[in-house]
Amino acid sequence: MILANLVLTCVSAAAVALAQPATTPERPRIVAFGDSLTSGRGLNPGESYPAILQDRIDRAGLSYAVVNAGVSGDTSRRALRRFDDALEGGVRILILALGANDGLRGVPVAQLRSNLSQMIEKAERRHIAVLLCGMEALPIYGWDYSVAFHTMYDSLATEYRVTLVPFILLKIIGDPSLMQPDRAHPNAAGARAIADQVWPYLEPMLQARTGAPAAR
Repeated sequence: MILANLVLTCVSAAAVALAQPATTPERPRIVAFGDSLTSGRGLNPGESYPAILQDRIDRAGLSYAVVNAGVSGDTSRRALRRFDDALEGGVRILILALGANDGLRGVPVAQLRSNLSQMIEKAERRHIAVLLCGMEALPIYGWDYSVAFHTMYDSLATEYRVTLVPFILLKIIGDPSLMQPDRAHPNAAGARAIADQVWPYLEPMLQARTGAPAAR
């Protein structure tokens, strides 16, 4: 009788163990860090370009989770204050898309460069690959400022040897069908166009880092 009860107990324990769902390992993260262009101001959550990138990652069979760390209105200086927190967890890739609001405010290019440099250096110390998204400044502060703003991204990418995505609104900002009525923020179709711009640069980075240990 004792033996029978012992066997029954073991069988019951095994059945319970089999019924428990297996623990799914947390997927390594991609942090999309930026302003309203990243957060998707005026869009539904699933319409932002980070959400669209997540869909493409899933369809490609790549095990990554995209974190939308965009905050509307952020300048590079404001974003720098929250940067360390954004990198917590198993982050492998940083999509760094800042500078649009700096350009609108006429922030000195040297200051913008310093803020972005600090972010890149912090990410690299954590062994996080950086995908830098170029921005442009309207010539409201003069052509010299706009040119210096433009070339700063190329120079920064060269200095740190990070991948650079050309201006993510290049084919969008002048197309009314891709912009919201405020003419400052992409609509859902425009966000898809941003994802189209980013994906050819992001996908090779994902493929190259698949299987690499996540940064902590």
